[in-house]
Amino acid sequence: MDLSEHVLSAGRAVLDWVQREWEPLSQAELEQRLDQAVEEILEADLVAKVKAQPPAAIYLQLVQSPAAAEPQVVPAEAALCPAEEEPQGGQEYITELLQSSKSQHSRARLAGRARLSLSHTVLLSLTLLSKRISYRSVSTRFRLEKGNIHRIFFSFCERVNILEEEQIRWPVGEEAAEALFPLSSLLGKAEGPEVQGVPQVLGVLGHTRIPIRLPIGKHDVESTVPEVKRMKKEAHPDSWLNLELTCDRRGRFLHCRISKGSDTDRAGDLRDKLKQHPELMPPGSCLVARAGYPLTAHILTPYVGSLGPRENLYNKTLEVHFSILDQAVASLKARFQRLRYLDIGNYERARAVVLTACVLHNVFLDMGHVVQGDVEKEEASDQDGEGELDEEGVSRRDAVSHLLYKDLDS
Repeated sequence: MDLSEHVLSAGRAVLDWVQREWEPLSQAELEQRLDQAVEEILEADLVAKVKAQPPAAIYLQLVQSPAAAEPQVVPAEAALCPAEEEPQGGQEYITELLQSSKSQHSRARLAGRARLSLSHTVLLSLTLLSKRISYRSVSTRFRLEKGNIHRIFFSFCERVNILEEEQIRWPVGEEAAEALFPLSSLLGKAEGPEVQGVPQVLGVLGHTRIPIRLPIGKHDVESTVPEVKRMKKEAHPDSWLNLELTCDRRGRFLHCRISKGSDTDRAGDLRDKLKQHPELMPPGSCLVARAGYPLTAHILTPYVGSLGPRENLYNKTLEVHFSILDQAVASLKARFQRLRYLDIGNYERARAVVLTACVLHNVFLDMGHVVQGDVEKEEASDQDGEGELDEEGVSRRDAVSHLLYKDLDS
Protein backbone atom coordinates (compact mmCIF):
# COMPACT_ATOMS: atom_id res chain seq x y z
CA MET A 1 0.00 0.00 0.00
CA ASP A 2 1.63 3.34 -1.10
CA LEU A 3 1.38 6.74 0.61
CA SER A 4 -1.64 7.96 -1.38
CA GLU A 5 -3.67 4.88 -0.40
CA HIS A 6 -2.75 5.36 3.28
CA VAL A 7 -3.88 8.98 3.07
CA LEU A 8 -7.14 7.92 1.36
CA SER A 9 -7.88 5.33 4.08
CA ALA A 10 -7.14 7.83 6.83
CA GLY A 11 -9.31 10.45 5.15
CA ARG A 12 -12.27 8.07 4.98
CA ALA A 13 -11.89 7.20 8.65
CA VAL A 14 -11.79 10.90 9.65
CA LEU A 15 -14.81 11.68 7.44
CA ASP A 16 -16.75 8.83 9.06
CA TRP A 17 -15.88 10.10 12.53
CA VAL A 18 -16.83 13.70 11.70
CA GLN A 19 -20.14 12.57 10.24
CA ARG A 20 -20.98 10.57 13.37
CA GLU A 21 -19.94 13.27 15.84
CA TRP A 22 -20.79 16.60 14.23
CA GLU A 23 -23.43 16.20 11.54
CA PRO A 24 -26.41 18.42 12.50
CA LEU A 25 -29.86 17.02 13.18
CA SER A 26 -32.02 16.55 10.11
CA GLN A 27 -35.63 17.68 9.80
CA ALA A 28 -36.71 14.02 10.05
CA GLU A 29 -34.85 13.64 13.37
CA LEU A 30 -36.45 16.78 14.78
CA GLU A 31 -39.85 15.34 13.87
CA GLN A 32 -38.85 12.01 15.42
CA ARG A 33 -37.97 13.72 18.71
CA LEU A 34 -41.39 15.38 18.76
CA ASP A 35 -43.04 12.02 18.05
CA GLN A 36 -41.08 10.45 20.89
CA ALA A 37 -42.12 13.19 23.33
CA VAL A 38 -45.76 12.53 22.46
CA GLU A 39 -45.18 8.78 22.79
CA GLU A 40 -43.65 9.18 26.26
CA ILE A 41 -46.62 11.29 27.38
CA LEU A 42 -49.04 8.62 26.12
CA GLU A 43 -47.01 5.86 27.77
CA ALA A 44 -47.02 7.71 31.09
CA ASP A 45 -50.79 8.16 30.84
CA LEU A 46 -51.24 4.44 30.05
CA VAL A 47 -49.04 3.38 32.99
CA ALA A 48 -51.06 5.62 35.32
CA LYS A 49 -54.29 4.01 34.14
CA VAL A 50 -52.89 0.51 34.64
CA LYS A 51 -51.74 1.36 38.16
CA ALA A 52 -55.22 2.63 38.95
CA GLN A 53 -56.76 -0.77 38.05
CA PRO A 54 -57.40 -3.27 40.87
CA PRO A 55 -54.91 -6.21 40.99
CA ALA A 56 -57.65 -8.69 40.09
CA ALA A 57 -58.33 -6.94 36.78
CA ILE A 58 -54.65 -6.94 35.84
CA TYR A 59 -54.34 -10.63 36.72
CA LEU A 60 -57.37 -11.44 34.55
CA GLN A 61 -55.79 -9.63 31.57
CA LEU A 62 -52.55 -11.59 32.00
CA VAL A 63 -54.37 -14.92 32.22
CA GLN A 64 -56.43 -14.20 29.13
CA SER A 65 -53.47 -13.01 27.02
CA PRO A 66 -52.15 -15.62 24.54
CA ALA A 67 -48.89 -17.30 25.51
CA ALA A 68 -46.95 -19.93 23.63
CA ALA A 69 -46.73 -23.01 25.84
CA GLU A 70 -44.80 -25.05 23.28
CA PRO A 71 -41.56 -23.99 21.52
CA GLN A 72 -42.31 -22.11 18.31
CA VAL A 73 -40.15 -23.28 15.39
CA VAL A 74 -39.88 -20.84 12.49
CA PRO A 75 -37.91 -21.00 9.23
CA ALA A 76 -34.58 -19.18 9.33
CA GLU A 77 -35.53 -16.62 6.68
CA ALA A 78 -38.51 -15.47 8.75
CA ALA A 79 -36.69 -15.12 12.05
CA LEU A 80 -36.73 -11.56 13.32
CA CYS A 81 -36.67 -9.99 9.86
CA PRO A 82 -39.33 -7.30 9.65
CA ALA A 83 -40.99 -6.22 12.87
CA GLU A 84 -44.21 -8.05 12.12
CA GLU A 85 -42.35 -11.40 11.87
CA GLU A 86 -40.42 -11.27 15.13
CA PRO A 87 -41.30 -13.79 17.87
CA GLN A 88 -44.34 -13.08 19.99
CA GLY A 89 -43.23 -10.79 22.80
CA GLY A 90 -39.54 -10.94 21.77
CA GLN A 91 -38.96 -7.22 21.48
CA GLU A 92 -40.95 -6.49 24.65
CA TYR A 93 -39.15 -9.21 26.63
CA ILE A 94 -35.68 -7.94 25.69
CA THR A 95 -36.75 -4.37 26.49
CA GLU A 96 -37.91 -5.47 29.95
CA LEU A 97 -34.70 -7.46 30.42
CA LEU A 98 -32.57 -4.38 29.77
CA GLN A 99 -34.78 -2.20 31.95
CA SER A 100 -34.60 -4.63 34.88
CA SER A 101 -30.82 -5.04 34.72
CA LYS A 102 -29.12 -3.91 37.93
CA SER A 103 -26.34 -2.14 36.04
CA GLN A 104 -26.17 1.65 36.27
CA HIS A 105 -25.32 1.69 32.56
CA SER A 106 -28.60 -0.04 31.73
CA ARG A 107 -30.59 2.71 33.41
CA ALA A 108 -28.99 5.42 31.29
CA ARG A 109 -30.36 6.34 27.87
CA LEU A 110 -28.56 4.96 24.86
CA ALA A 111 -25.95 7.05 23.07
CA GLY A 112 -26.81 9.11 20.02
CA ARG A 113 -28.11 12.61 19.46
CA ALA A 114 -31.52 11.32 18.34
CA ARG A 115 -32.95 9.71 21.49
CA LEU A 116 -34.99 6.63 20.76
CA SER A 117 -37.24 5.01 23.31
CA LEU A 118 -35.80 1.73 24.56
CA SER A 119 -38.42 -0.34 22.72
CA HIS A 120 -37.57 1.33 19.40
CA THR A 121 -33.85 0.92 20.12
CA VAL A 122 -34.33 -2.83 20.64
CA LEU A 123 -36.31 -3.09 17.40
CA LEU A 124 -33.67 -1.13 15.46
CA SER A 125 -30.84 -3.26 16.85
CA LEU A 126 -32.63 -6.58 16.24
CA THR A 127 -33.27 -5.45 12.67
CA LEU A 128 -29.55 -4.79 12.14
CA LEU A 129 -28.53 -8.08 13.77
CA SER A 130 -31.05 -10.31 12.08
CA LYS A 131 -30.55 -9.18 8.49
CA ARG A 132 -27.51 -8.21 6.47
CA ILE A 133 -28.81 -4.77 5.60
CA SER A 134 -26.97 -1.47 5.49
CA TYR A 135 -27.16 1.35 8.00
CA ARG A 136 -28.57 3.45 5.15
CA SER A 137 -31.58 1.13 4.78
CA VAL A 138 -32.27 1.24 8.51
CA SER A 139 -31.75 5.01 8.45
CA THR A 140 -34.61 5.37 5.96
CA ARG A 141 -36.91 3.09 7.96
CA PHE A 142 -36.29 4.74 11.34
CA ARG A 143 -35.81 8.29 9.99
CA LEU A 144 -32.45 8.68 11.68
CA GLU A 145 -29.09 9.75 10.32
CA LYS A 146 -26.64 6.95 9.63
CA GLY A 147 -24.14 8.11 12.27
CA ASN A 148 -26.76 8.00 15.01
CA ILE A 149 -27.85 4.47 14.08
CA HIS A 150 -24.22 3.38 14.33
CA ARG A 151 -23.89 4.85 17.83
CA ILE A 152 -27.25 3.57 19.08
CA PHE A 153 -26.58 0.03 17.83
CA PHE A 154 -23.20 -0.28 19.56
CA SER A 155 -24.57 1.24 22.74
CA PHE A 156 -27.29 -1.45 22.65
CA CYS A 157 -24.59 -4.13 22.23
CA GLU A 158 -22.73 -2.78 25.27
CA ARG A 159 -25.88 -3.04 27.36
CA VAL A 160 -26.60 -6.60 26.25
CA ASN A 161 -22.97 -7.59 26.90
CA ILE A 162 -23.50 -6.69 30.57
CA LEU A 163 -26.02 -9.56 30.72
CA GLU A 164 -23.37 -12.15 29.70
CA GLU A 165 -22.87 -13.64 33.18
CA GLU A 166 -26.61 -13.75 33.77
CA GLN A 167 -27.55 -15.37 30.45
CA ILE A 168 -24.49 -17.49 29.51
CA ARG A 169 -23.87 -19.35 32.73
CA TRP A 170 -22.36 -22.69 33.66
CA PRO A 171 -24.95 -24.98 35.34
CA VAL A 172 -24.23 -25.99 38.90
CA GLY A 173 -25.92 -28.17 41.50
CA GLU A 174 -29.38 -29.42 40.62
CA GLU A 175 -29.39 -27.52 37.32
CA ALA A 176 -26.21 -29.35 36.24
CA ALA A 177 -27.63 -32.74 37.26
CA GLU A 178 -30.75 -32.10 35.15
CA ALA A 179 -28.63 -31.08 32.16
CA LEU A 180 -26.77 -34.43 31.95
CA PHE A 181 -27.57 -36.86 29.14
CA PRO A 182 -26.18 -40.31 28.16
CA LEU A 183 -22.96 -40.59 26.17
CA SER A 184 -24.56 -43.42 24.20
CA SER A 185 -28.25 -44.06 23.58
CA LEU A 186 -27.50 -47.80 23.82
CA LEU A 187 -26.33 -47.32 27.40
CA GLY A 188 -29.36 -45.27 28.33
CA LYS A 189 -31.33 -48.46 29.03
CA ALA A 190 -28.43 -50.59 30.20
CA GLU A 191 -27.87 -51.46 33.82
CA GLY A 192 -25.14 -53.06 35.86
CA PRO A 193 -21.57 -52.34 36.95
CA GLU A 194 -20.17 -52.64 33.40
CA VAL A 195 -21.68 -49.27 32.41
CA GLN A 196 -21.01 -47.40 35.64
CA GLY A 197 -17.68 -46.08 34.35
CA VAL A 198 -19.23 -44.50 31.25
CA PRO A 199 -19.72 -40.78 31.95
CA GLN A 200 -22.76 -38.70 31.14
CA VAL A 201 -22.43 -35.63 28.96
CA LEU A 202 -22.84 -32.12 30.37
CA GLY A 203 -22.14 -30.24 27.14
CA VAL A 204 -20.53 -30.18 23.69
CA LEU A 205 -17.44 -28.03 23.13
CA GLY A 206 -16.51 -26.58 19.74
CA HIS A 207 -15.97 -23.42 17.73
CA THR A 208 -16.83 -21.50 14.60
CA ARG A 209 -15.33 -18.56 12.70
CA ILE A 210 -17.00 -15.19 12.20
CA PRO A 211 -15.59 -13.32 9.15
CA ILE A 212 -14.88 -9.62 9.79
CA ARG A 213 -13.47 -6.74 7.74
CA LEU A 214 -9.72 -6.35 7.88
CA PRO A 215 -8.51 -3.30 9.84
CA ILE A 216 -7.34 -0.29 7.82
CA GLY A 217 -3.83 -0.85 6.52
CA LYS A 218 -4.10 -4.65 6.27
CA HIS A 219 -5.99 -4.86 2.98
CA ASP A 220 -4.33 -6.21 -0.13
CA VAL A 221 -5.46 -3.35 -2.39
CA GLU A 222 -4.01 -4.95 -5.52
CA SER A 223 -6.12 -8.09 -5.15
CA THR A 224 -9.29 -8.25 -7.26
CA VAL A 225 -10.71 -11.21 -5.31
CA PRO A 226 -13.83 -10.30 -3.25
CA GLU A 227 -13.02 -9.88 0.43
CA VAL A 228 -14.86 -12.93 1.81
CA LYS A 229 -13.32 -15.22 -0.84
CA ARG A 230 -9.90 -13.66 -0.23
CA MET A 231 -10.27 -14.35 3.50
CA LYS A 232 -10.91 -18.04 2.78
CA LYS A 233 -7.98 -18.34 0.35
CA GLU A 234 -5.37 -16.28 2.15
CA ALA A 235 -6.66 -16.93 5.70
CA HIS A 236 -5.37 -13.63 7.09
CA PRO A 237 -5.62 -14.10 10.90
CA ASP A 238 -7.21 -10.66 11.36
CA SER A 239 -10.04 -11.40 8.93
CA TRP A 240 -12.13 -13.46 11.36
CA LEU A 241 -12.98 -13.98 15.02
CA ASN A 242 -12.77 -17.35 16.75
CA LEU A 243 -16.01 -18.11 18.61
CA GLU A 244 -15.50 -20.95 21.12
CA LEU A 245 -18.71 -22.35 22.55
CA THR A 246 -20.00 -25.03 24.89
CA CYS A 247 -23.68 -25.85 24.58
CA ASP A 248 -26.10 -28.19 26.34
CA ARG A 249 -28.34 -30.68 24.54
CA ARG A 250 -30.92 -27.93 23.85
CA GLY A 251 -28.29 -25.85 22.05
CA ARG A 252 -28.14 -23.28 24.88
CA PHE A 253 -24.68 -21.77 25.37
CA LEU A 254 -22.99 -22.53 28.71
CA HIS A 255 -19.64 -21.01 27.82
CA CYS A 256 -18.53 -18.46 25.24
CA ARG A 257 -15.06 -17.18 24.40
CA ILE A 258 -14.35 -14.78 21.54
CA SER A 259 -10.78 -14.20 20.36
CA LYS A 260 -8.84 -12.90 17.36
CA GLY A 261 -8.18 -15.22 14.45
CA SER A 262 -4.48 -15.22 15.32
CA ASP A 263 -5.27 -16.84 18.69
CA THR A 264 -4.61 -20.56 18.16
CA ASP A 265 -5.47 -21.68 21.69
CA ARG A 266 -8.16 -24.35 21.85
CA ALA A 267 -10.09 -24.23 25.14
CA GLY A 268 -6.95 -23.75 27.21
CA ASP A 269 -8.71 -21.37 29.60
CA LEU A 270 -11.67 -23.73 30.00
CA ARG A 271 -9.39 -26.72 30.58
CA ASP A 272 -7.49 -24.87 33.32
CA LYS A 273 -10.70 -23.60 34.92
CA LEU A 274 -12.19 -27.10 35.14
CA LYS A 275 -8.94 -28.45 36.55
CA GLN A 276 -8.85 -25.77 39.25
CA HIS A 277 -12.59 -26.07 40.01
CA PRO A 278 -13.54 -29.75 39.52
CA GLU A 279 -16.83 -29.05 41.33
CA LEU A 280 -18.06 -27.43 38.10
CA MET A 281 -18.37 -30.93 36.63
CA PRO A 282 -20.90 -33.23 38.33
CA PRO A 283 -19.43 -36.63 39.36
CA GLY A 284 -19.33 -39.03 36.42
CA SER A 285 -19.76 -36.32 33.77
CA CYS A 286 -17.73 -34.95 30.87
CA LEU A 287 -17.67 -32.56 27.93
CA VAL A 288 -17.16 -33.92 24.42
CA ALA A 289 -15.15 -32.11 21.74
CA ARG A 290 -13.73 -32.77 18.29
CA ALA A 291 -10.08 -33.54 17.60
CA GLY A 292 -7.77 -30.62 18.21
CA TYR A 293 -9.12 -29.91 21.68
CA PRO A 294 -7.20 -30.97 24.80
CA LEU A 295 -7.94 -34.48 26.06
CA THR A 296 -8.39 -34.27 29.83
CA ALA A 297 -10.29 -35.96 32.64
CA HIS A 298 -13.16 -33.56 31.90
CA ILE A 299 -12.96 -33.24 28.09
CA LEU A 300 -13.18 -36.35 25.91
CA THR A 301 -11.97 -36.13 22.29
CA PRO A 302 -11.88 -38.71 19.44
CA TYR A 303 -8.98 -41.01 18.60
CA VAL A 304 -6.78 -39.89 15.70
CA GLY A 305 -4.74 -42.01 13.31
CA SER A 306 -5.01 -45.70 12.55
CA LEU A 307 -8.02 -47.06 14.41
CA GLY A 308 -9.41 -50.45 15.38
CA PRO A 309 -13.08 -51.40 15.92
CA ARG A 310 -13.03 -50.28 19.56
CA GLU A 311 -11.70 -46.80 18.70
CA ASN A 312 -14.08 -46.47 15.74
CA LEU A 313 -17.09 -47.28 17.93
CA TYR A 314 -15.98 -44.69 20.47
CA ASN A 315 -15.47 -42.04 17.75
CA LYS A 316 -18.91 -42.69 16.25
CA THR A 317 -20.46 -42.39 19.71
CA LEU A 318 -18.92 -38.94 20.13
CA GLU A 319 -19.77 -37.87 16.57
CA VAL A 320 -23.50 -38.07 17.35
CA HIS A 321 -23.13 -35.29 19.92
CA PHE A 322 -21.17 -32.91 17.66
CA SER A 323 -24.31 -32.34 15.61
CA ILE A 324 -25.84 -30.62 18.67
CA LEU A 325 -23.22 -27.87 18.58
CA ASP A 326 -23.31 -27.70 14.76
CA GLN A 327 -27.05 -27.07 14.87
CA ALA A 328 -26.68 -24.47 17.64
CA VAL A 329 -24.11 -22.57 15.55
CA ALA A 330 -26.31 -22.85 12.44
CA SER A 331 -29.28 -21.50 14.41
CA LEU A 332 -27.18 -18.63 15.78
CA LYS A 333 -26.09 -17.57 12.28
CA ALA A 334 -29.57 -18.06 10.81
CA ARG A 335 -31.21 -15.92 13.48
CA PHE A 336 -28.49 -13.25 13.40
CA GLN A 337 -27.48 -13.12 9.75
CA ARG A 338 -25.07 -10.23 10.30
CA LEU A 339 -22.65 -12.82 11.74
CA ARG A 340 -22.16 -14.30 8.27
CA TYR A 341 -19.88 -11.34 7.56
CA LEU A 342 -19.29 -8.46 9.99
CA ASP A 343 -18.29 -5.37 8.06
CA ILE A 344 -16.40 -4.07 11.10
CA GLY A 345 -12.64 -3.53 11.18
CA ASN A 346 -12.46 -2.86 14.92
CA TYR A 347 -11.88 -6.00 17.01
CA GLU A 348 -13.58 -4.76 20.21
CA ARG A 349 -16.73 -3.66 18.39
CA ALA A 350 -16.88 -6.84 16.32
CA ARG A 351 -16.50 -8.86 19.53
CA ALA A 352 -19.33 -6.88 21.17
CA VAL A 353 -21.69 -7.70 18.28
CA VAL A 354 -20.85 -11.43 18.39
CA LEU A 355 -21.31 -11.59 22.16
CA THR A 356 -24.64 -9.74 21.83
CA ALA A 357 -25.85 -12.40 19.39
CA CYS A 358 -24.76 -15.22 21.74
CA VAL A 359 -26.54 -13.66 24.73
CA LEU A 360 -29.74 -13.08 22.72
CA HIS A 361 -29.54 -16.65 21.34
CA ASN A 362 -30.02 -17.93 24.90
CA VAL A 363 -32.73 -15.36 25.63
CA PHE A 364 -34.81 -16.48 22.65
CA LEU A 365 -34.28 -20.16 23.45
CA ASP A 366 -35.52 -19.56 26.99
CA MET A 367 -38.61 -17.92 25.45
CA GLY A 368 -39.22 -21.11 23.44
CA HIS A 369 -38.45 -19.47 20.10
CA VAL A 370 -36.37 -21.92 18.02
CA VAL A 371 -34.80 -21.23 14.62
CA GLN A 372 -33.54 -24.15 12.51
CA GLY A 373 -30.57 -23.04 10.40
CA ASP A 374 -28.80 -25.10 7.74
CA VAL A 375 -25.63 -26.71 9.09
CA GLU A 376 -22.54 -25.72 7.11
CA LYS A 377 -19.41 -27.83 7.19
CA GLU A 378 -16.51 -25.97 8.77
CA GLU A 379 -13.30 -25.89 6.73
CA ALA A 380 -10.50 -28.18 7.88
CA SER A 381 -7.86 -26.60 10.10
CA ASP A 382 -4.24 -27.35 10.89
CA GLN A 383 -5.37 -27.88 14.48
CA ASP A 384 -7.75 -30.75 13.69
CA GLY A 385 -5.15 -33.37 14.66
CA GLU A 386 -4.67 -34.72 18.16
CA GLY A 387 -4.74 -31.93 20.73
CA GLU A 388 -2.85 -31.77 24.01
CA LEU A 389 -2.94 -35.05 25.92
CA ASP A 390 -3.42 -35.30 29.64
CA GLU A 391 -2.43 -38.60 31.28
CA GLU A 392 -5.69 -38.76 33.18
CA GLY A 393 -7.60 -37.96 29.99
CA VAL A 394 -5.87 -40.73 28.01
CA SER A 395 -6.72 -43.26 30.72
CA ARG A 396 -10.34 -42.17 30.91
CA ARG A 397 -10.80 -42.25 27.13
CA ASP A 398 -9.35 -45.77 26.94
CA ALA A 399 -11.59 -46.92 29.81
CA VAL A 400 -14.71 -45.43 28.21
CA SER A 401 -13.98 -46.91 24.78
CA HIS A 402 -13.36 -50.31 26.39
CA LEU A 403 -16.69 -50.18 28.26
CA LEU A 404 -18.60 -49.12 25.12
CA TYR A 405 -17.07 -51.94 23.09
CA LYS A 406 -17.64 -54.50 25.86
CA ASP A 407 -21.29 -53.44 26.17
CA LEU A 408 -21.75 -53.82 22.41
CA ASP A 409 -20.30 -57.34 22.54
CA SER A 410 -22.55 -58.33 25.40
